[in-house]
Amino acid sequence: MDLLRGTLPDVAVHVVTAVREEVPAYGEGMGEQMAATIENAVQMALAGFLRVAGRATDPGTPLSPTVEGAYALGRGEARSGRSADALLAAYRVGARVAWRELSATAVSSGVSAATLASFAEMVFAYIDELSASSVAGHTDELETSGRVQQRYLERLATSLIRGDAPDALADAADRADWAPPKTLTAVLLPPSQVRPFLGLITSRALVVGDAGLPDDLVVALVPDMGGRSRPRLLKTLAHRHAVVGPARPWQEARSSYARAVRALPLRHGADPVDTETHLASLVVTADPEAHADLRARALAPLADLKPATAEKLEATLKSWLLHQGRRDDVAADLFVHPQTVRYRMGQLRELYGDALDDPHTVLMLTLALA
Repeated sequence: MDLLRGTLPDVAVHVVTAVREEVPAYGEGMGEQMAATIENAVQMALAGFLRVAGRATDPGTPLSPTVEGAYALGRGEARSGRSADALLAAYRVGARVAWRELSATAVSSGVSAATLASFAEMVFAYIDELSASSVAGHTDELETSGRVQQRYLERLATSLIRGDAPDALADAADRADWAPPKTLTAVLLPPSQVRPFLGLITSRALVVGDAGLPDDLVVALVPDMGGRSRPRLLKTLAHRHAVVGPARPWQEARSSYARAVRALPLRHGADPVDTETHLASLVVTADPEAHADLRARALAPLADLKPATAEKLEATLKSWLLHQGRRDDVAADLFVHPQTVRYRMGQLRELYGDALDDPHTVLMLTLALA
């Protein structure tokens, strides 16, 4: 064992050289400092093996605390951005080179075939345990960092719909390692539809699962889905009971979210509600109390009529305003005879007098009946 122990520095150098040549992830871009660190780790691993091998009589003997170092190596490689596949490839190359050199030294020292076979079994059992420990460390690091980043992304999404200051949003995006897009579009949809929708549209959306919305709706802030991309977004949301806000600069996502929330009463059926096609309704209902007061004042002349009569005159007045007084168009809209329209408009003129020719009154009536 002393003879083998003396070869460890050279073996470690040869292992690192082979790994850098044969595994692309550990090529020249790895840097000399990282190469020296891995070389030292290889020496420690081989030394740990020789200590165990010097005492072991059974290939199944527990194989040294060096596995803890392998676990830490796996976590470090995950933080460096190298994959578990690259790590396992490095282990395979390292095992081959180490065995070739250690076995050559053993043979030259007159080790018997039986001892060499037992030694080989121990070497590869040791490598298996080290690689398994490194993969476990790699997996744990990814899961931990993934959970941490997910929490940061959730906090960023909450900050966006809350409307935090731009500086605070920029800091939150940096912490979440999230590259801001040009725009964000707020989409409100049922929880069961979030994963299928995002699977079809993007993996970069931010999600707020508990926004306190009716029916437990979830908020998805979808990047860069304005302009020509909006039809694709709406098509993807078909039959998903969604409400879609406007595209807004990413730090103004609160505006998109607020409009989508205001459009929730417009949901009927499974087709998405596109707030861009309901702007007039959203403007008119922006202040429900003010709209109710405006409606009561504008329609005051109809207040003393029978409900059925008032309803017919109201419908006629609305159509007359929308069709700019074109009697035939009003008749076609209401499915009545043009003479009926003429009669009803006569009634309305008696009730309103010259006010129907006043632009301010016409504006009030248009808004009241919208």
